[in-house]
Amino acid sequence: MASGITKNQVLALYKSLMKESHKFSNYNFRAYALRRVRDAFKENKSLMDSKTIKKEFLHGKENLEILKRQVIIGDMYKAEKLVIEQSQ
Repeated sequence: MASGITKNQVLALYKSLMKESHKFSNYNFRAYALRRVRDAFKENKSLMDSKTIKKEFLHGKENLEILKRQVIIGDMYKAEKLVIEQSQ
């Protein structure tokens, strides 16, 4: 990656986003966050332009911070578990 961002940094960001997404207590939020992270990385895996790679990497870092805040807020307002969650 010519942008100064290494493959290991991108993988670390992906793992952090996935780990943080798994922390949502609400099934729907968790599933949505996991799907969005996977889709975004699949969509951008073939990027070659260093400016675009850097822009997307920074966007991912911002989204990680947003996810962290949303997980905390979600934990403040607990709701009953959905039927799909109770069977697990």
